[in-house]
Amino acid sequence: MLDLSKLARQMQGISDHLSQEAEAARRRVEIAQNLMVQATADQSLLTQRLDEYRDRLLFAAAEPIEPLDTKIALKTAPAAHTVLSSDGSQISPSHHEIAYCYLLNISRVIIHYGQSRYPILDSLPEVIYRAEDLYASRQWGISTEEWMGYRRTAAEAIMLSELGEKDAVPALAMTDGSLIYWFLEQIPAAARDQILLPVLAAWEQLREKRIPVMGYISSSRSGEALNFLRLQACPYEGPDCRTHCEDQRSQMPCQTFSPLRDVTLWATTLSPGERGPLWKSSADILSCYGDHTTYFCYVHVGAEVARVEFPQWVVEDSELLDSALSLMLAQVQKGFGYPVALAEAHNQAVVRGGDRTRFFTLLEQQMIRAGLKNVGTSFKEARKRGSIA
Repeated sequence: MLDLSKLARQMQGISDHLSQEAEAARRRVEIAQNLMVQATADQSLLTQRLDEYRDRLLFAAAEPIEPLDTKIALKTAPAAHTVLSSDGSQISPSHHEIAYCYLLNISRVIIHYGQSRYPILDSLPEVIYRAEDLYASRQWGISTEEWMGYRRTAAEAIMLSELGEKDAVPALAMTDGSLIYWFLEQIPAAARDQILLPVLAAWEQLREKRIPVMGYISSSRSGEALNFLRLQACPYEGPDCRTHCEDQRSQMPCQTFSPLRDVTLWATTLSPGERGPLWKSSADILSCYGDHTTYFCYVHVGAEVARVEFPQWVVEDSELLDSALSLMLAQVQKGFGYPVALAEAHNQAVVRGGDRTRFFTLLEQQMIRAGLKNVGTSFKEARKRGSIA
């Protein structure tokens, strides 16, 4: 158990530390605001420098495709519309359980507004237990637990495409988190294709149905847009990091406002119901996305500034983009600060401790019916479930 008396002694002085951090954060915001004013005037030159020196930079800087001082009020959502969402959860494999397998639970959420239609709120579980499925990732040096998370990501996108249908009313497919799968940059191409290609195919199906895809990121920690301002803060004639700053990566001279986050700055410039400029992400993995490369913007949804991401084809269609943003804002308002569809998708997908116990109990019963003997958990797992002392 947590000893609160010992913890209290360690927390002395934390208020002073937080006060100092708040003052430092205020100074960083002022620096970023001044750089933003300068960068707005020099935006075309900075964009040209970004293109010229992109392969020489030691940081990822997004490219603005609208003026940096862009502030657009979002439209009101139509009365009749549909929102789709899907989320996933899992029961991880363990050699200490009665069988080495894992479970993916993918939720399905369709909410209709102004149409007198029932919603769909449920989930579809899948048990993975065959050796060829459990250990296929080992050929690429990827553990079963890690591969399970990748498969879950792909399953969520595929579920969204299956939920979408051509309809007369506007629709939006929302997912919790980024559309940029950074983790795929570190794995072999053959393994990456098994995850990414089904996701891109699912997005293509939604594109054909004219249902925009959106990734909603609450409390984003990204600094990709602010990194564009580092081109303005660079003290050298050209932002050639590999020549000038190779030996000082931890504290480069352009990091005058680090570790400020994008959302912190945009919270000072946007009013509730407004979005900032659109940006094109510079993540390396997006070179594999084709027409689905990711763009993003920041939106003041009232309770916070959220980062929202779209595939390229959504941004290129102004009607789809405006519709997606208006439906997203309506979802946040209905959910009192967080999109209803995303919250419901999480609630339908989440696997709780009791569910894990019931899953392995059901599995044990099936194994006994099949005539298997010596079915049970390891001694380690049994002892962890109860204290002898």
